[in-house]
Amino acid sequence: MQDFIISNGIIFGPDCKFHRGDLEISDGLIFNGQRGLEAAERINAEKFFIIPGLVDIHFHGCKGHDISEGTEEAFKAVEAYEASAGVTTICPATLTLPHEKLLNIMREAKKFKAHSKNFAGIYLEGPFISSRKTGAQNPEFISRPDINFLRELYEESGGLIRIVTIAPELEGAGEFIEAAKNFTRLSLAHSDCDYEQALQAFEKGVGQATHLFNAMNPIKHRAPGPIIAALEDQNVKVELICDGVHIHPAVFRNAVKIFGPERVIFISDSLAACGMPDGDYELGGLKVIKRGRLASLADGVTIAGSVTTLTDGMITAVKNMGVPLEAAVRCSTINPAKAIGLEDFCGSIQTGRAADLVALDKDLNVKFIFNKGELIKT
Repeated sequence: MQDFIISNGIIFGPDCKFHRGDLEISDGLIFNGQRGLEAAERINAEKFFIIPGLVDIHFHGCKGHDISEGTEEAFKAVEAYEASAGVTTICPATLTLPHEKLLNIMREAKKFKAHSKNFAGIYLEGPFISSRKTGAQNPEFISRPDINFLRELYEESGGLIRIVTIAPELEGAGEFIEAAKNFTRLSLAHSDCDYEQALQAFEKGVGQATHLFNAMNPIKHRAPGPIIAALEDQNVKVELICDGVHIHPAVFRNAVKIFGPERVIFISDSLAACGMPDGDYELGGLKVIKRGRLASLADGVTIAGSVTTLTDGMITAVKNMGVPLEAAVRCSTINPAKAIGLEDFCGSIQTGRAADLVALDKDLNVKFIFNKGELIKT
C-alpha cells in the first residue's frame, strides 16, 4: 500500500479544534511522527481542512439500495457510495419489517462484515415502536418489545447490533430495557411517551434519542415531553438529521447550542433515493417520492428520511444552519463513533487510528478522501 505525507494541513485534532500540522499515512494507519517514509507521496494541504472520515450511525441506504434488502449487493453498493462521499464508517439502520426478514438481514450483515472495510454494525430501528408515531415505518410489522427475539437477532448478526430503538411507553418496555442494556445500546424512538416515561427510560439505561424532534412528542409548556427529558439527563446523547429539511435551521442550531456539541450526533437518515434522480422509490414496502432534497410518503406530507449523505448534511449545517465548523465535525465523527463504541478505531485523527480522512477547501468542497489509507480522488 502506498505511503503518504500530508503536509501543512489544518488538522482537526483530538481536542476537537483545528491545528496546522503534518500527517503520515502508512499501512492504512495514521502517524503523527516522522517514520522516514522515503517513498511516500507528498500532498500539500496548506489550503485544506483535514477532518476524520465521517461516521454515519443512522441511515438506511443510498444509490438505489437499502440494507433492508438483505443482500450482499445492497451492502456493497451502500458501503461504496458512502465511502465516495467521505463517510468511511457506517452503521446502517433496518426498518420495521417481518421477523424473518430481519433475521435474514442480520445473517447477511454477519457475512458482509467479514470482508468489509467500513461496515461497523447495525442500527435496529424498529420493530419495537409505537403505532402512534410510525413516521415512515410500516405499521403492519410493529411488534411488542420482545427480548428473546432481540437476542435471536443479535446472535444471528454475530453481535453486530450496535443500537436498538424502543418506545418506552409500550407494555413490557421497562423489562426489555433492563435486559437489553446488558449487551447493546438503546435509543428512544418513534415514541408517544411523555416526559415522565422518557425520564424513567433514561434512568433504566436508554442512552440516546433517535432523530430528535421527529416521530416524538414536541415541547409544550405544560407537557415538556421526551425532548426536555433528554436535555435534563446529561448522559443522554441526541441525534439530529442534518439535511436542512427535517428540522428548521433555527431549531437545529439552537439544539446544538443547548445540548452542547459534545452530546449531539449528526445523522443522515438517508434512503435508497439518496444519490439518485427524482422519482418514485420504496421504503419498507411504502412508496416514497423524491423531489429535490425532499423525500415523502405517497401522502406528500410525511417526510420519509433524507436524500443527502452525512457529508452533505454536515456542510449544510455549517453553511445554512449556523453551526460552527468545529462543532459540526465533532458531531459527525467522534460523537457517533463513541455512540457505537468504536472511538478507539475511528472518528478522530490520532496515531494508530485508521487512515480515514477528508480534505475540505475553504468553501467546504471535498477535495480528496482517504479510506483506510487508500486515496480516493474526487
